[in-house]
Amino acid sequence: MPRPAQPDDLYRLQVPTDPQLAPDGRWVAFTVTRSAVGKDGYRTAVWLAPADGSTPARRLTYGPRSDAHPRFAPDGRTLAFLSDRRTNVEEEPEREAAKDRQDAVQVHLLPLDGGEARRLTDLPRGVSGFAWSPDGTQLAVLTASLGATLTADARRRGRPAPPKPGETPLSDYRYIDKLGYQYNGAGFIDDKDAHVWLVDAATGEARPLVAGPTPESDIAWSPDGTRIAFAANRHAAPDIHGRSSLFAVDVATGRLTTVAGGADAAFWRPTWTRDGASILALGDRFPRVGFRTGIWRFAADGSEAAAGTDLLAGCELKPDAAMTSDISIGEPHRLWPTADGTGLLFAAPFRGSYELWRVPLAGGAKPTRLTSGSHYLSGWDAAAAEGRDVLAAVVSAATRLPEVHVLDEAPDGTRTPRAVSALNAVAQAEIAWVEPTERWWDSDGRRIQGWLYAAGDGARPMALEIHGGPHTLYGWSPVLEWQVLAGAGVSVLASNPRGSEGYGEAFNRANLGDWGDGPMADVMAGVDRVVADGLADPERLGVTGGSYGGYLTNWIVGRTDRFKAAVTCRSVVDMGTLFLTGDISGGEWAEIEFGRLPWEDPSYFWSISPISLAKNVRTPLLIQHAEHDLRCTIGQAEMLFTVLRSLRRPVRLMRVPEESHELTRSGTPFRRAENLVQLRDWFAHFLVRGERRLPAPPRNRAGR
Repeated sequence: MPRPAQPDDLYRLQVPTDPQLAPDGRWVAFTVTRSAVGKDGYRTAVWLAPADGSTPARRLTYGPRSDAHPRFAPDGRTLAFLSDRRTNVEEEPEREAAKDRQDAVQVHLLPLDGGEARRLTDLPRGVSGFAWSPDGTQLAVLTASLGATLTADARRRGRPAPPKPGETPLSDYRYIDKLGYQYNGAGFIDDKDAHVWLVDAATGEARPLVAGPTPESDIAWSPDGTRIAFAANRHAAPDIHGRSSLFAVDVATGRLTTVAGGADAAFWRPTWTRDGASILALGDRFPRVGFRTGIWRFAADGSEAAAGTDLLAGCELKPDAAMTSDISIGEPHRLWPTADGTGLLFAAPFRGSYELWRVPLAGGAKPTRLTSGSHYLSGWDAAAAEGRDVLAAVVSAATRLPEVHVLDEAPDGTRTPRAVSALNAVAQAEIAWVEPTERWWDSDGRRIQGWLYAAGDGARPMALEIHGGPHTLYGWSPVLEWQVLAGAGVSVLASNPRGSEGYGEAFNRANLGDWGDGPMADVMAGVDRVVADGLADPERLGVTGGSYGGYLTNWIVGRTDRFKAAVTCRSVVDMGTLFLTGDISGGEWAEIEFGRLPWEDPSYFWSISPISLAKNVRTPLLIQHAEHDLRCTIGQAEMLFTVLRSLRRPVRLMRVPEESHELTRSGTPFRRAENLVQLRDWFAHFLVRGERRLPAPPRNRAGR
C-alpha cells in the first residue's frame, strides 16, 4: 500500500538529465544522477535507451564518480562524454593528490559497437564543455587552460614552481581587481575563464582558437564546419555590466565576426539555421532582457549585428523561464531549427506547465503549442532523421518523477510523451503522491495562479510556500518538500505572485520597486481564499520560502502575527548587503529592480529591508542558511538572528556547513534530507501539535 513521502526518499531518486538523440533518432543517451552509497555526494553515469522503447534503458558507463554530457558523433558510432575518472583509474604517481588536481574532467570516447572508453583530451585545466564538428574529425572544447600541457600552462600563468621541503610556501593571497570573481557553488572563478580550443578527434591534439579577454560560452558549429558561433561579454566593463554578444570565428583563420552586438546586447545560446545563413539566439536588448526574452534571428555574416529579427515579437511566452523543483533539474534552454528548415522549436511555460512550441523562422506569426499537459519538460533534444524531427525530453509532473520520454508526433503536428526509461518506477509506486488542486484568485486586478496540496479533507494546518528569484515560477513540477509536508499532515499552498515568470512581461515587471507589500498581498489573498473555502485552519498557518521567498517570508512575519510558525531559508534581510556582497554584487541589478543604488540612497534600501521590521516579529522562526552561500551571504541570517534573539523572540538559527545557496536542490544528499526533516518537524511541532515553545534541538547535531 502506498505510504506518505519521507525525507529519505531523496536517496532513492535517480534523476535523468541532458537527453541526446543519435543522428538517426534511434537511440537516446542521457545522464542519470543518484545519491552515493554513503549519502555524502552524487554519482552520475551515462545511460542509453532505444527510442522505440523495444528494450529497457541500460547503464552505459561505469566511471567511479562522474560521467556526464554525452554527445553522439555525427556518424552515430561513437559517444563522447565528460568524465573525472582519470584520477581513479589511471596511474599517475608523479601527479599531485586527486583533490588538488584541476585536470580531472576530460573528454572520453566510447565506441558503441563495443570496447572500453578512452580518454581523448589531456588539457591541464580540464574541459567544461564540447561540441562535435559536423564531419566528426574535431571537437570544439571549452577549457580554462592557457597551455596545452602542464608546463606550458604554468609558464603562461607565470606561477612559480612549488617550493621544496623546508622552503617558504607560495603566497595564498588573492588580488582582486574586478567584480564577478566568485560564483555560488563554485567559489573563486577569477582564474577559470573558459576559452575555445580545437581538439583532433583521433589524436587528442589540442590548439587554442579563441582566447578573448572574457570567457566564451555556448559553442555551436556551422552546418558546413567552417565557423563556430559563441557568446561572450565583450563590454568595456564586463564585470559591471551584464551583457552578452554573439560572435562567429572562422576555424581556419581565427577571424572573428560580430553577429549580434552593441552596448545593450544580451543574447546567448547561438543556434545555426540549416542553411548556415542565420544564427538564432535567446535574449533581448538591455534592460528589457531582465523581464522579457525573445528568440532572435541574425545574419551570420554580421550584417544585422545591431538589429536582428525577434521571432517572438508581440508574444508573451518566456523561453528561458526558470521553473522550481527540488527533484527535476532545470537544464540550459535550447533552440532547434526544424528538419524542413521552416520552423523553430523551443520550450516555454504556459499556465504553470512547461510545453514545447513551434514558431515559423520567417517570423510574423504566433507560436503553436505542440505539447499539452500539466507537466514539466526540464530538458529536451531533437534529431533530424529522414526529413522529420525526432524529439526526446525529460518529463515530470507534480506527482510523477522524472523519466526520459520520446515525443511521438500526431497527424496534426502535436506531440505526446512516451516513456523510454523507468528509473524511478519503484519509488513512484511506493509513495502516496498528493495530487495538487489548481487554484486561481484575483489580487489588485491581477489573476494569480496557485496549487493546493491538501493533507486531507476539511480545514487542515497549512504552510504557504514562496518561490525565489523573484523572477522564477512554480508550476506542475515535482517538489519533494511539499509531498513530505502534506504526508505529515500539513497542506501546502504554492503560488506565483506578481514578479513571477510565465505570465507575460507586464506581470514579470509588476514587482519592480515593490518586493514586499504587493507580492505579500498576492499570496495572502490566496491564503484567504483557501481559509474561506474551509480547506485551511486559520489558527494553524505557517509560511516558508527560500532566497527571495525567504525575503518575503521575513517581510510577512514582520507585518503580521497571523502565522503560527515560519521557516526562512537562504534569505535576504538587508537589501544593501544583498547588492554589495556575494556573487552578484554590483549596482546594475539594484538599478533595474529599484531605480537607484544602495550607496547613493542607503535609507531607501533600509526601508525595503525586512530587518527594518524585525522588531515586530513574534512568529516562531527557524532561520536556515548555508555557510558557503555566495548568493545571499550568511551574514543575512546572522543579522536577523541577532536582532530576534536580543529581543528574546522565539527564533532558532540552523547553520548548514559546506553548502551553497543550492542546498535544497543540489546540496549533499544527507544535508538535503536533514533539511527536509527539520522543516517538516518545525511545522508539525507548531501547526499539527499546536506547541508554543521552541522544540528541543535534535540530539544528532554538531556543536555538542
